[in-house]
Amino acid sequence: MLTSLARFAMARPRAVLVAALLLMLVCGGFGATAKSHMVGGGYLTGSLESVRANDFITENFPGGNPNLIVMVSGDGGVNAPQVRAEAQRITDDLGRNPNITGVQSYWTTATARPDLAAALKSKDGQRGLIMATVTGTDTDVQNRAAELANQFNGDRDGVRVRVGGMAGSFADINHQVEKDLVVAEAIAVPVSGLLLVLVFGSVVAAALPIGVGLFAIAATLGILRGLTTVMQVSIFALNMTSALGLALAIDYSLFIVSRYREELAAGRDTRSAILRSVRTAGRTVVFSGLTVALALAALAVFPQPFFKSFAYAGVAVVAAAVGASVLLLPAALMLLGDRVNAWDLRKPLRRLAGRTAIAPRRPADTFWYRLVTRVMRRALPVAVIAAAVLLGLGSPFLQAHFGTPDDRVIGTFASSRQVGDALRHDFNADMASSAVVALPGFHGDSGEIGGYAAALSRVPGVPAVLSSEGVYANGTKMAAGIPQMAGPGGTYLSVGTRVAPYSAEGKRQLSQLRAVDAPGEVRFGGAAALNEDTMDSVISRLPLAGALIAVITLILLFLFTGSVVLPVKALLLNMLSLTATFGAMIWIFEQGHLSGLLGFTATGNIDLFMPILMFCLAFGMSMDYEVFLLSRIREEWLASDRSSEANTRSVALGVARTGRIFTAAAGLMAVVLLAVATSEVAPMKLFGIGLALAVVADATIIRGLLAPALMRLMSTGNWWAPKPLAALHKRIGLEESGPEASPTVAEGDHTGGEQHQRADDGEAETHAVGEVGRMASTVPRV
Repeated sequence: MLTSLARFAMARPRAVLVAALLLMLVCGGFGATAKSHMVGGGYLTGSLESVRANDFITENFPGGNPNLIVMVSGDGGVNAPQVRAEAQRITDDLGRNPNITGVQSYWTTATARPDLAAALKSKDGQRGLIMATVTGTDTDVQNRAAELANQFNGDRDGVRVRVGGMAGSFADINHQVEKDLVVAEAIAVPVSGLLLVLVFGSVVAAALPIGVGLFAIAATLGILRGLTTVMQVSIFALNMTSALGLALAIDYSLFIVSRYREELAAGRDTRSAILRSVRTAGRTVVFSGLTVALALAALAVFPQPFFKSFAYAGVAVVAAAVGASVLLLPAALMLLGDRVNAWDLRKPLRRLAGRTAIAPRRPADTFWYRLVTRVMRRALPVAVIAAAVLLGLGSPFLQAHFGTPDDRVIGTFASSRQVGDALRHDFNADMASSAVVALPGFHGDSGEIGGYAAALSRVPGVPAVLSSEGVYANGTKMAAGIPQMAGPGGTYLSVGTRVAPYSAEGKRQLSQLRAVDAPGEVRFGGAAALNEDTMDSVISRLPLAGALIAVITLILLFLFTGSVVLPVKALLLNMLSLTATFGAMIWIFEQGHLSGLLGFTATGNIDLFMPILMFCLAFGMSMDYEVFLLSRIREEWLASDRSSEANTRSVALGVARTGRIFTAAAGLMAVVLLAVATSEVAPMKLFGIGLALAVVADATIIRGLLAPALMRLMSTGNWWAPKPLAALHKRIGLEESGPEASPTVAEGDHTGGEQHQRADDGEAETHAVGEVGRMASTVPRV
């Protein structure tokens, strides 16, 4: 199939590239509006008790669970004339808005409900709150909140207005993510281009991966916009999948273009060089893309839209990157021919140095060969020390605390963050974190509700409980109740809190509240309940997702290598690498050791969704390097006498011939991911830095140290498989046809010791051309 695609592209290269350009423009234009159709979170599902509690209140008591908070302050205090006038204007505007319900403010309740007004005024009397509920779907709510923020935010006549609350936070995060995407791409594309020029030397060769990457970005936007028409798509998918598409497209193009230049240097003509590159590097690219896609597909087992959007979008984006690499590159290379090496920037540097060419080097003379040879001479101590270092780096993960994100994921420049900080520090109760207790269908004795509210108010950290029967504090009724909190559908209570809902203390407080005997069916809602229900929902699916990824990896690598040992080794090494990465992320982002340098706020917990997403992505991408490395090692192994010494030499030669390429690929991918980490949104920083560390560690410590050391220790056992599985692999394994005879060797010349040089623009590799060397390889060669 790959050969057919390559021949199709080579037969009509201009038509293929023009069609790709048109498709790129269509996808880019269609996807330009993707952001406005995405949801801010995507963490919740309708089956959660806390979501059903909030839905009950929304349906029966409009405005009972506000998601919009407007904070008004002034130097003269909340009762200064100019502050009061501005607050009244905002209250009136909200009241006239058909998409707003349940408007209440300090200034409208100060006389009628002084008990409620006290909760809406800051301790120093400088700030007052207006609370309301923005109605509509998640997308409607965040878009309407953004419009309100643009309308109200600002400083006027000594009065400061800031819009926050859950709706305001989502609006600010969405806006910032969109801005950060532009910045990330503005950094990643030119820097990647510069690094590719350094890798290839040729400006023309470097431009090819960048072109495929730009196509992948446009395709990603179109894919995301298409998905928004049939499902909820998280706003975080905008940056993450764009970065993934760009990184994979550049990586895959790097391998194919490198192989093409190698084949040209070996004396092949343009057509045969393209076909050979697609059959080898292209085949490995397809396999690697399949591994990444299947790892991402495992996210679909989670019920949250956040994960499902990444599962579907991620698979589609990987397919776009692979498709562009194996279809567009043959077309472009057919037109370029040997001009792919044009504009070689290394030539003037050589002339300045007084050299006409770079001296050819055998694989045995390379840095990677010398490094791996030394490693395998001391395989056991290297393996023990490297594993201990990685486990030590991963140790902070044992103390991880997880939670769902709040307004603190964005910087203090955002109005929602300023409102959130004020609520946490300057008010007696954090109105944005209050718990709601729904009793659907309850029509019992009013004294039961009063008794229940009094019992709830005795829980430590609860300043007051509001109900239809009274306002209670420390078990005592402090004021009359609020009749609007009871109706035909049932009743509800609002429980204030002084405790951060996502902290361990907040979790304990929620457990204590739930332990209070209720007079009927009860549903807890609010920030703490949403957090705990979401965590439970995600954690319950983790074993299934992990098992799927493990089984898929083991099966695919068995089909690829024919060994049952190498897949298990790859799985364990990936887990070890990710453990170290996650430990570093806990040390940085949860414990906040680099918060000042990186510009984020440590909250004492970490978003559980990000490590899961990062695990699937990092696991899939690390398999890229595993596949590329194993392909070349196995090729050398099949061309050997299958002895223990041959295993050692095969590992050294495999790493020597791929080390420079996959470390360059890892560096390029890290650049793209670190560009994402320039975001002002903390989860994006976590995503970018975490994956960059995982990729770099995998391409250096794992592939350069641990993998060779373990393969030396396991010796010929690396290639073992039970006879029934070996027979199965012979029938259904991912085989590749034997390599064509090298154009530099005469047909029929089978001298076992003969060598031929294959130069890649000045660098040569030595390959045996003996009878054994012509055996069919079961894996692609990069």
